[in-house]
Amino acid sequence: MTLAELDGVTLDSETTFADLTTLRIGGAPLVTVRCASAEAAIAALAALDDASQDYLVVGGGSNLVVAEGQLDVVVVILDFEDIDASVADGIVRADAGAVWDDVVALSVECGLGGIECLSGIPGNAGAVPVQNVGAYGAETSDVLTQVYLYERATRTASWVPAADLELAYRYSNLKFTGRGVVLAIELQLTTDGLSKPLRFGQLTQNPGERRPVAEVREEVLKLRRSKGMVLDPGDHDTWSAGSFFTNPIVEPQLADSIQASVRTARGDEDADRMPRHVVGGTTTSGEGGERKEKLSAAWLIERAGFAKGYPGAETGAKATLSTKHTLALTNRGEATADDIVALAREIRAGVKKAFGVTLEPEPIWLGVEI
Repeated sequence: MTLAELDGVTLDSETTFADLTTLRIGGAPLVTVRCASAEAAIAALAALDDASQDYLVVGGGSNLVVAEGQLDVVVVILDFEDIDASVADGIVRADAGAVWDDVVALSVECGLGGIECLSGIPGNAGAVPVQNVGAYGAETSDVLTQVYLYERATRTASWVPAADLELAYRYSNLKFTGRGVVLAIELQLTTDGLSKPLRFGQLTQNPGERRPVAEVREEVLKLRRSKGMVLDPGDHDTWSAGSFFTNPIVEPQLADSIQASVRTARGDEDADRMPRHVVGGTTTSGEGGERKEKLSAAWLIERAGFAKGYPGAETGAKATLSTKHTLALTNRGEATADDIVALAREIRAGVKKAFGVTLEPEPIWLGVEI
């Protein structure tokens, strides 16, 4: 049986990656396979695997950097999007095709807490566990209980505990591994109408406090809009892949060296504001070699000499840093993949030269590499 003969599957030969991604760049896949249900998706994915055909599941396209031209890959779109939220026990289940922010909005409307800090993040629910999406002190791993996963090795689907995904900072064992495809997710949220304990400075002056979920959601959306991180077709600052680089995790000695160099170049006040957060370990001495520190990629980019809008958002550059936020690389309307890649390489090389830190890109790259 061919793909076209499968129930709930339709084939689309017109859609390009520029149509499917928030960066609005990229060429044409061999075909786009649209699946109207989990059962249709399992059948289509199994058929593609049986044929050894490369494919990519696109769920909102907010984390993709794709080459131009014809690509030897099939795109799979999961066009099923039911969301079910239980006010009584805080269990939320969402199909992979559900818009993630719709999942957050419904949860908040129901008075459920735990994902309000993830408001406004583009993409679909099925993509969220893959890179353990996080923002403002919250991560998917905080609330994810299980995923309904199509396993490529067995061509079958079942509910898999979140513990089996090895979730870490912007990582799961689904990312870059080809293990399988998430068809649905389940979250365990709180039912008292309050947020998770807040610790991000722009959301609270009292770390650990909990506030009404609707109030926190509005604050997060306001913050994201101020940084061009809420999609708006009319605003080129939102034609991006979101945060382009992950925050680097480094040895404390390197963090000390970076802070000292900033102190020499920019003075005590700026150096003292350097974001550095301990990850791992139990003491400030670093005994056992476990303690490392997470730095701010945006802060490093700025101190390496790259300002908002670099290299010239107002003077015709096709690809620039966002004019609102230095961690986003943006398409000013006519950029190609080559333009985005060239800017990414320049930013990464500049940070490496200034501080000895190699920034790692957060999006998935298809047909191109940094």
